Amino acid sequence: MDPVIVVGAGPVGLTLSLALAAQGVPSVVLDEGPGTEEPRPARTVVLREDTADLVGRLGCRELDRVGLRWAGWRSMRRKQLVRDVPLSGGRGHEEAEEPLPGLLPAPLHVPQHALSGALRAAVDKAPLVQLVPMSRIDTLEQDPDGITVHTREPGSTWWRGSYLVGCDGARSTVRKLLDIRFPGRTAVERHAVAALRAELPWPDEAVLHRQPPWRTGGAEISARPLPDGVWRLDWLLPPRGELVTPEALITRIRDTLAGWCGETPAYELLDTGVHTLHHRLARRWRKQRAFLAGDAAHLLGALGTQGLDEGLRDAENLAWKLAHAWHHGPAEQLLDSYQAERRAAVAARLRAADQSLPILRGGGGLRTLVPGAARGHDTLLSDGHLGCGALGAPPSYSHSPLAPPHAEAHTVVGTPPGAPVTDVTVTAPDGTTGRLRERLGQGKPLVILVAPGTGVWDRRHWRTAGVMPRLTDAVAALPGPTELLVTESYPGASAHTVLLVRPDGHLVAAFGGVRPAELHTAARAALGGAPRGTREPAEPEDGEGERGTDHERPPRARARVHADGTAAIT
Repeated sequence: MDPVIVVGAGPVGLTLSLALAAQGVPSVVLDEGPGTEEPRPARTVVLREDTADLVGRLGCRELDRVGLRWAGWRSMRRKQLVRDVPLSGGRGHEEAEEPLPGLLPAPLHVPQHALSGALRAAVDKAPLVQLVPMSRIDTLEQDPDGITVHTREPGSTWWRGSYLVGCDGARSTVRKLLDIRFPGRTAVERHAVAALRAELPWPDEAVLHRQPPWRTGGAEISARPLPDGVWRLDWLLPPRGELVTPEALITRIRDTLAGWCGETPAYELLDTGVHTLHHRLARRWRKQRAFLAGDAAHLLGALGTQGLDEGLRDAENLAWKLAHAWHHGPAEQLLDSYQAERRAAVAARLRAADQSLPILRGGGGLRTLVPGAARGHDTLLSDGHLGCGALGAPPSYSHSPLAPPHAEAHTVVGTPPGAPVTDVTVTAPDGTTGRLRERLGQGKPLVILVAPGTGVWDRRHWRTAGVMPRLTDAVAALPGPTELLVTESYPGASAHTVLLVRPDGHLVAAFGGVRPAELHTAARAALGGAPRGTREPAEPEDGEGERGTDHERPPRARARVHADGTAAIT
């Protein structure tokens, strides 16, 4: 069978090709550039716990050496400290085997060129991935058996693939050749950015300072640490106007460092720039055998949300579905579910940001009328940066077309169906022990039995004791290869609870005991059910229009501020 064609060799395209290779699927990555990336210290990315684990699993474990996991999160308003949050896994917590209870996981902050370099190094070691530089496509043709593209000079070539994924950025050629619209909002936020080396009062902690008291502070400044004393500073700019000259930026830097340190300390300026954020969402993410992922499918980033995080989740979601179709034949409902799940998740993120923006950027309003509103606003902003709440939490596919019948009835653990599973310690029947996330991304669903005591029992006994023989037979009868694992405990689960987990780590269902028929039904649904004839997802109604995307016209946002100062968007 022909390889999958991946157009674009940015982090999303490289991640997708590595994820396919991990599942035995060859790919050709067409890179319109020369195969290198200019180091830009001011261009950095923040990876949440799940996406950092994804790229680590694909061969980029050295990112912890070139990036930094924050030790804490500090929020300030004017001259006051509003919030000080220690983070699990940051500096001082690296050696903890289990996540520290009650603490949010530390994001990984890394220069984007370092991430791309690590992914390219992993691709160089992957025999199933062919990376082709200087290959810009100009023609795309589809037929029932595959897809053909042409790359123009200097490497004029016709390429044949089984499927194609456009990971070629905001100006995606693939999206244009597929004639897919990309409506949304332009210049939602603008930031002046500087990367510098200096000694700030909060080593290894990220800082968000709202309404700083000095003249050039503007509405908001963020400072995010990197290794070796390097910081990335972002100043929120007015949506329009205010040309940022080098002189004005130097003044901002000096005033900001003096405001935080008492006087301007010695610093080394490494890089500067102006970053403009847009919010856009492609009308469809699949057209026959062609798909969109990453910035080609969506743009977001306001209020601390991370567009690259969502792009990496696109790659993880799509890779196992393409691998299943590549190995086992047409699986239209499974492939359709990529758009249904990922587009809905990103649209929800965009709606949450659009609803929050008028509240957080709209001036005095609620702050002057509602006690505790400022603290509630700070909580909303922190959510986007820390990866929690509607602005930042990993997506849950509770309404996925792959959900089994009556999935809501199978909530016998702390994780609802469709949500990412908790990363517990698991043991394979051969005695191998490791983290659950380390078993993901191999193209196989996982069945996990909660069996207290297996950590101390001899595996020769527990493999043939209790419910294990019956569960082993049930797993052997499931559609497609499935891996059976055992864990001592899982949040909210009692002994003999059985969890069915998708290859990308989302819970399909959990059962109170071994139920072969229900387990088989759930596994069948998670793999797309019975084969169906080829069909395409319906495009959103034309009545929505270019100005009516499902994230562009949210219901009027209202802030509900609770007595403890927290806030919610309704």
